[in-house]
Amino acid sequence: MQTAVKTQMTNLENIKGAIAAKIDAAAFTSWIAPLNFDVADGVLVLGAQNQFSADFINSVYRNTLVAVAAEFGLELNIVVRNASARAAAPVANDNNAQAFAPVAVAAPVAATATVAFDTFVATDDNLFVVSACKKLAAGLVPFSPLFIYGVSGCGKSLLAECVAGASQGRVVKMSGTQFVSEFTRSLKEHNVFAFKDFCRNCDTFILDDVQNLAGKKASTEELLQLVVDLRSAGKNVLLTSDVAPSALTGFDRRAQSLLASGLVADVRAPNAHVKTVMLTRAGVKSDVANAIAKSIENDGHLIAGVATKIKAYAELMGADVNMEIAQRLLADTLQSAKTPMAMVRDMCEKLGVSYDAVCGSGRSRNLVLARQIMMVVLKGATSLSLAEIGNFVGGRDHATVLYAIKQIEKQKASDLVLAAQIQQLIAECK
Repeated sequence: MQTAVKTQMTNLENIKGAIAAKIDAAAFTSWIAPLNFDVADGVLVLGAQNQFSADFINSVYRNTLVAVAAEFGLELNIVVRNASARAAAPVANDNNAQAFAPVAVAAPVAATATVAFDTFVATDDNLFVVSACKKLAAGLVPFSPLFIYGVSGCGKSLLAECVAGASQGRVVKMSGTQFVSEFTRSLKEHNVFAFKDFCRNCDTFILDDVQNLAGKKASTEELLQLVVDLRSAGKNVLLTSDVAPSALTGFDRRAQSLLASGLVADVRAPNAHVKTVMLTRAGVKSDVANAIAKSIENDGHLIAGVATKIKAYAELMGADVNMEIAQRLLADTLQSAKTPMAMVRDMCEKLGVSYDAVCGSGRSRNLVLARQIMMVVLKGATSLSLAEIGNFVGGRDHATVLYAIKQIEKQKASDLVLAAQIQQLIAECK
């Protein structure tokens, strides 16, 4: 009797080993290892923790599992473990509660269902990314994940809300910070499989501000496996970030590559026309909106704040806001002429590098490129001499600035994206 049991256990271990050899290690750990393995009447029976896990494994890994079972002369059956089975053979980190609800967002869809794409004011520069978002919301797309990026205030989060509102089926939407928090909580409460099920049991998954996972290795690994699993299951994935995947700091090359494996599209900051439309839609008089749009930063958050302030004044004081009142109300917001130092700090944020690093001696590839771009932009947007430009990027000398400008000019000839990025930065600095 003991020999028979030992032989069966050995066979099960051999079967597990054969499956592990055919499936990605992270996927095996997440989905296959937690299953109950058993052989009965010539059938390999795999017991999943809940119906979602059983359905997901059936849809993604069934062909592989059937092939392995056949190698051992067995058929395959994937079932849901019942309560008594769980009690008899508990699994480490098993999800006995079979449920998970985020602390911050109890109903992901309801919060965004009323946001329509009409709320996003699109320019010619943003037609491509808006079209991609509409396509994603309309149904299955061949370019999942869709990764959209842009500077703070350009409208990434609004587009994510629009996708959530227009998508059919179940939508799970989280911020990067919330994803880290909820994943960590699920680990502490031994509820991690329920968290996995919660994220995967959807038709569209949206993660806003991916850059907030920087340096969080376990959370990043979980996100990467989630993206792979959702894509394998034919689900839609939308990710947003302040920078492109290749510029994400705190992410290794493998993570950057996977995040960029679908469609990557940038969102341009609001121009004068967009700012005017946003202000007039909020109830600001057209002449005031036109004047303010020329003197306010290209930041959607800031524009919304200006509109709120003007509306509040009109309601509280019972008077229309003319240009004179607007200038007084917004004295702390309206831009004066940008200084070279302000331009450099602004570009640091847009290029995803710190000001201290730009002015330091670091020689990493991304940092050197960002520093050289800033020199070229300062030359194109100001009348500063090369020596003066060098002073604003860490005290570089005339020769260093000249070399940087020549290098960037060479790259622009073959890199249209870089050329367009520099032209945009120059326009924003003028």
